Amino acid sequence: MNVPHAGFRKYIAIVGRRNVGKSSLINAIANQDVAIVSDVPGTTTDPVYKTLEIHPLGPVTLIDTPGLDDEGFLGEKRVERAKRSLYRADAAILVVDDVPSEHERFAVEMFRQLEIPFLIAVNKVDLGKRVKDAYIDFKVPIVEVSAKTRQNIDSLLHALASVVPDEESRPMLAHLIGQYRTVVLVVPIDTAAPKGRLIMPQVEAIRETIDHAATAVVTRDTELARALEKLDFKVDLVVTDSQAIMRVEKIVPRDIPLTTFSILESVSKGDVDQFLSGIGALKNLKDNDTVAIVEACSHVPTCDDIGRVKIPRWISEKLKVQLNYRFFAGKEFPELEQLSSCKLMIHCGGCVLNRAAFMRRMRMASRLNIPVVNYGMLISYLHGVLDRVLEPILRKRG
Repeated sequence: MNVPHAGFRKYIAIVGRRNVGKSSLINAIANQDVAIVSDVPGTTTDPVYKTLEIHPLGPVTLIDTPGLDDEGFLGEKRVERAKRSLYRADAAILVVDDVPSEHERFAVEMFRQLEIPFLIAVNKVDLGKRVKDAYIDFKVPIVEVSAKTRQNIDSLLHALASVVPDEESRPMLAHLIGQYRTVVLVVPIDTAAPKGRLIMPQVEAIRETIDHAATAVVTRDTELARALEKLDFKVDLVVTDSQAIMRVEKIVPRDIPLTTFSILESVSKGDVDQFLSGIGALKNLKDNDTVAIVEACSHVPTCDDIGRVKIPRWISEKLKVQLNYRFFAGKEFPELEQLSSCKLMIHCGGCVLNRAAFMRRMRMASRLNIPVVNYGMLISYLHGVLDRVLEPILRKRG
């Protein structure tokens, strides 16, 4: 079976006081014993991640958290880890078996502060626990269940599916062009280019252009000027690799809209305003600040690697600061502890991620109060052409 990697799964946090049946509820949802269950309060001492596929949600990771009412020094540490695990959550289930206390109110406050959609599972109805009416004021879905007998578990999962955010896919460039238009795609061939093939954003751009009944003209940056001279019809958009923007911007006439593959990728999957805030945060960086450079794919770095070499060099030249860099690559997002001291996150275009996975990363950065900027916007800013390459996107957005 082809199991989707962590970026494409939904993360669901199971939260509640000790001994309300969080681990039992996970076993009931999975319909098998995947979590340790005990009558001893506090059996779950650290967040535990259980990956499975459940209908109607599909592939998910359930986060079994320590009890919110854990006591003592270690208890406080466990509660803190439970709170931090929420940074990963796409949605949450608050498990209760009694009327609301300070712990439930604290959990609800966290969910709302972090903008995590949630529902309430009133557990142990087989034992006569009937406290649903006490939670009406929270104004979220409430489902009475029995983790022991699996009563209403299917209803719980359908209710959960209704609150889990569904990140709809967005077009990469089709919305920027009309039918029967012409798009020139500039594809530099350098040492980082894969031999014999195009990279994913370039392929996506070609396919979207064709699907939109438009014409795609593909050329290298070294032949761009000659290609534009040969075209005897109007060019409606030029898209280039970010690393070639300095050369391409000088060639493309000002009346032809220009942008980059990386910007189109990140705008289709991320939040433009969040990235622009990240650009604004650049001027606050000081010597010895730590910056995270995050790539969603794992590739073998070249001697002039874009993330590890070029971007740090361009930042140093433009901003005149000496920064510390932490480099992360792969489909698994960095651990929270690795990011907590970072003043800025610089993220790749995310071509191997879908919008849901990309937006989870952006929400986590926001919850950690870390500004984010993407490769394409950063490179264009550092070379003084950001306004131009953003103009087609911002004009379309209105």
